[in-house]
Amino acid sequence: MSDVQLSRDLGFLRVGAAAPVLRVADVDFNVAAIVDVLNRAAGDGAQVVTLPEMALTGYTIGDLVHHAALLTKAERGLGRILKESAGNGRLVVVGMPVSADQRVFNCAVVLNSGRILGVIPKTLLPSHKEFYEGRWFSSGRDAVSDSIELAGQRVPFGTDLLFSLRGIPGATVGIEICEDLWAPLSPHEHQALAGATVLLNLSASNEVLAKSDWRRVMVSSESGRCIAAYCYASSGIGESSNDLVFGGHMLIAENGVILQEATRFSSDSQLLISDIDLDRLDHDRRVTTSFHEAAGQLGDFRIVEAEVDDLIPARLHRAIDPHPFVPADPTRRAERCKDIFAMQVAGMAKKLSGANRSHMVVGVSGGIDSTLTLLVAVKTADSLGLPRSNVHAYTMPGFGTTRRTRDNATKLCRALGVRFDRVDITRTCLSHLKDLKHDGEEDVVFENVQARYRTEFLFNKANELDGMVMGTGDLTEVALGWCTFAGDHISHYHVAASVPKTLVRFLVQWVADEETADVAARKVLQDILRTPFSPELRRPENGEIAQRSEEIIGPVELADFYLYPFVRFGMRPGKILYLADEVRKRGLFEGQYSLDDLHRWLRSFVERFFANQFKRTCLPEGPKVGSVSLSPRGDWRMPSDAEASLWLEDLEAMYSRLCDGRP
Repeated sequence: MSDVQLSRDLGFLRVGAAAPVLRVADVDFNVAAIVDVLNRAAGDGAQVVTLPEMALTGYTIGDLVHHAALLTKAERGLGRILKESAGNGRLVVVGMPVSADQRVFNCAVVLNSGRILGVIPKTLLPSHKEFYEGRWFSSGRDAVSDSIELAGQRVPFGTDLLFSLRGIPGATVGIEICEDLWAPLSPHEHQALAGATVLLNLSASNEVLAKSDWRRVMVSSESGRCIAAYCYASSGIGESSNDLVFGGHMLIAENGVILQEATRFSSDSQLLISDIDLDRLDHDRRVTTSFHEAAGQLGDFRIVEAEVDDLIPARLHRAIDPHPFVPADPTRRAERCKDIFAMQVAGMAKKLSGANRSHMVVGVSGGIDSTLTLLVAVKTADSLGLPRSNVHAYTMPGFGTTRRTRDNATKLCRALGVRFDRVDITRTCLSHLKDLKHDGEEDVVFENVQARYRTEFLFNKANELDGMVMGTGDLTEVALGWCTFAGDHISHYHVAASVPKTLVRFLVQWVADEETADVAARKVLQDILRTPFSPELRRPENGEIAQRSEEIIGPVELADFYLYPFVRFGMRPGKILYLADEVRKRGLFEGQYSLDDLHRWLRSFVERFFANQFKRTCLPEGPKVGSVSLSPRGDWRMPSDAEASLWLEDLEAMYSRLCDGRP
């Protein structure tokens, strides 16, 4: 096993939500159940654990909450939990009633290694419908003292407490209780604006029809609005069922995404564990300038420091998507393809009308990218009421063109009813190579002469037709510079500039299934989907494609796996390598790779990304369709001469540590 630490090296924090079995007003039983579930959480390496609201006594104790016997017993029970937590480096939050200022408060008590770090009273007390908290508790707004005596310790008290985890950058915990989530201007919003990245909610939320759906929406949306993790723990079926039923609903969300959700109505103690990516949250708060603009009216918060143990994880408690651009669920994937195709068509239609043009010029190779562009052109013509003959498709076989791709391009164009012509460019390219005094060696000059002549031909045709040249690359190629500068790199409008290669094939498949009525066209599209990725700029071998893109730039599933976090979250290459290795160990990639393969292609990705910024600086216009775009006018501004060395150093450092940990 490597020596890579979860928090300090990877930027994760392991949080837990626990709903122990419970008996109303039976503090001894509840303490034992709490200690048991905390021991389980410790075994899973949880660094922060939250329990439900009033977990020590039960939420449904009613008027018993004012009885001194119960309050005293609860404080003694807390002392037992404190004793059990001594020497354990984790942050634990327990719900209980606390008597202070001659009032009773519904509180979250924060424990750390045998110490009470602070007590947070509930702010918003529901007293409507089935809720009567105003009868039993005082709001945290009514607190007079800013510190209280509890379990033999003098501790901070109030709603203005945040907890910073020493030595873990970006780990600040904010805490609220149940109803505090549901109201406008909730405490967690102020906590997040004050720097809290992990928000905990101790809850006792009863079940009624569809309430779990609403909780899910609330937890997800609030984590997104606050650019934070939100950990929600509600009490289970042990609460009194006189008039209500409790289900033990627990959720952990991060920046709008539900990471974990508990099964409700369990008769056993429940524990959720998830690794929160603090680096992602920190990145998004840095780049979202409006987030900090909202913090201007904040009051002051007291910051209490806590110590939690770091760990060397045997595995991550977190789903890792091997194909982050492509939804795994077929229904969601189809919806995404439909939306992207509609955006591409709308963008192209607007570009034509804005330029007062009605003709589109497309170079069609028989490969998947130019196929997608052609399909967008056809749909655009249909949507504008233009004849398909206004789509001018040209296949331009060169030195590397195979019969398979040439025939597929021809068949597809004819099946779609566009205007089509075949222009053999070999003679012109040979003439140009002769002018260059080139010996015909298959080098970069040999390749680029073909790519640039094709582009020149298309632009000249567009001039002749008063039309627009449509680009035929994709986001993955843009990132890696897998295009010829001033060749296929250039167009009037690049409809797939922000569509990654792994998604292009699903888009083409979706169009084949949903938008293409012609049987012959669908048959050709299926064969194009099976064709290896290639620019076909080098001569075939025995009639087959010899130049395969994935043998040069790496498997596209790896390129897209690296691209997404690198651009979307500014993730360090070393962390990307660690996550890729986790995916490899789980067997989630389509291909079979070793750690050395992952390292090789990630290093290649970083080198290519930096070396090819000069191409992106003058990238044609094209529609942004997802959260990752490399348009120089939109999402990505980077100097062309930036050095990649520090990113490569980070990669090599992690690779060395992972190699040392190999069996």
